[in-house]
Amino acid sequence: MKKIFLAIALLALTVSVPAQTKGFKLGKWTEIQSAILKELNRSYVDSLPVDRIERAAVDAMLAELDPYTVYIPEEENEDLRMMINKSYGGIGAIIYKPELQGNVIINEPYQGSPAVKAGLRAGDEILTIDGQSVAGLNSQQCSEKMRGVPGTKVVFKVKKVRTGEIKTVTVTRQTIHLPDIEYYGFLRPGVGYILQSGFTDGVGEQIRSAIKDMTKSSRLDTLVLDLRGNGGGLMNEAVEIVSIFVPQGSLVVTAKGREEGSSYEYRTSKAPLDTKLPLVLLVDSSSASSSEIVAGALQDMDRAIIVGNRTFGKGLVQSIRPLPYNGELKITTAKYFTPSGRCVQAIDYSQRNEDGSVGHIPDSLTHEFKTAMGRTVRDGGGITPDIQVKAHEYSRLTYSLVVNGVVEQFALDYVRTHESIPSATDFRLSDEEYEQFVSFAEGKKFDYRSSARTYFDYVKKELERDGLTEAMAPQLEALGKALDMEKAEFLRLKKDEIVPFIEEEIVVRYYFSPDGVKVRLRYDDQLHEGLRKASTFKFE
Repeated sequence: MKKIFLAIALLALTVSVPAQTKGFKLGKWTEIQSAILKELNRSYVDSLPVDRIERAAVDAMLAELDPYTVYIPEEENEDLRMMINKSYGGIGAIIYKPELQGNVIINEPYQGSPAVKAGLRAGDEILTIDGQSVAGLNSQQCSEKMRGVPGTKVVFKVKKVRTGEIKTVTVTRQTIHLPDIEYYGFLRPGVGYILQSGFTDGVGEQIRSAIKDMTKSSRLDTLVLDLRGNGGGLMNEAVEIVSIFVPQGSLVVTAKGREEGSSYEYRTSKAPLDTKLPLVLLVDSSSASSSEIVAGALQDMDRAIIVGNRTFGKGLVQSIRPLPYNGELKITTAKYFTPSGRCVQAIDYSQRNEDGSVGHIPDSLTHEFKTAMGRTVRDGGGITPDIQVKAHEYSRLTYSLVVNGVVEQFALDYVRTHESIPSATDFRLSDEEYEQFVSFAEGKKFDYRSSARTYFDYVKKELERDGLTEAMAPQLEALGKALDMEKAEFLRLKKDEIVPFIEEEIVVRYYFSPDGVKVRLRYDDQLHEGLRKASTFKFE
């Protein structure tokens, strides 16, 4: 009997010790932190910036876990809602303010927005907002003044783009929802296309409606769903999208967490629209989270051909938990797994590319899984496409032109001098107009060095540091001269890759964003090559 009591006592001890240890450690470090803050507040030589150091401590603590568990104070709640819902109260326009003391320029009004309804157009200049001059305000400050509760009014003094007339324009704010479906239509007879940029509430039903609309207007033999650049969103919307193409009750994703109730299965609950329609999914290194759920599920079921580059590798589920003083904690509560059992999450956070996407993972560290038809797929991070097609690699010059707003500024300048343009399908930038762009860009400040010239400048600095420049002076001078190129000369050399960006920006200002997508698709080599290869692909 004594042995039985002893065994029970030892069992109780082994069960309770971990919990006590965990609680003790938490209490220990909470007490230490509190003691440090009290001592700093009492003894530190200068006044203590409590808010700043506490926020830094919280951020550093959470950074030790994963990149997606973050603290959101009350003042940043609206930014979180914008990220989750892609909605805000405002006038519906992208603005541009080139000079602090200058006017606000309407860069791109959204189709059907309050700004458009009130008669604002790309190129219009805002002089005052609710009677206050915009001179001295930055873009962020002006944007905040334009936003507000839906149904309220904001009054602008506006200089019209072509006439120069000064007008008072009153705009009634509305809830602006940035669309998850940026465009849908036919690439060519029989081949439908949907560009999806997010996973907010209702997007699954919108895709159903888009497919129905396309099948009503024409024959639909193949559907391309473009998830490139789609960073994800609501998991249930990913399930809704998969449900369009697979039998009702199909397993789409499994979430597994440590907390009670955080492990569950997601199955399709709606009847499919079409389980036979050939599907092509386009993905890239920025396709993440819900995009990877859709791609992984349809790949595991052998229901779609995945084309492009390996996806980002984010297989973590986040939940929002309330904190004191109206703050919130976005916390990782589970990992998700595709129907075959793959975890999309990268093996570790250190193996990442510059853009944050999963880096090279050796096969020896990954595991094999089987699709419905027995094809081999692997875990280790992201979804590897069935057909890998590299995206076009643009020159450093083109990136610089876009990032520094030179292309956008030229598009606005073009709007000021052109009443109208042909349709998006027919519009082309003429050689003469490109020369006008070259002259325009020559007068703008931006780094137009080639990648080779950039590396050369870096190497030259390193040689100077090592004291080797004098010995290599002739070679360096000759190479430097060979790499030097006048701005106009370089712009003409890269004309073919710059023109599509200019055409898209110009078209958007006359016909809004969906027509800009039409221009982009015209030059999309990755899409066209992927479709060509997908036409001969077989699931085997």
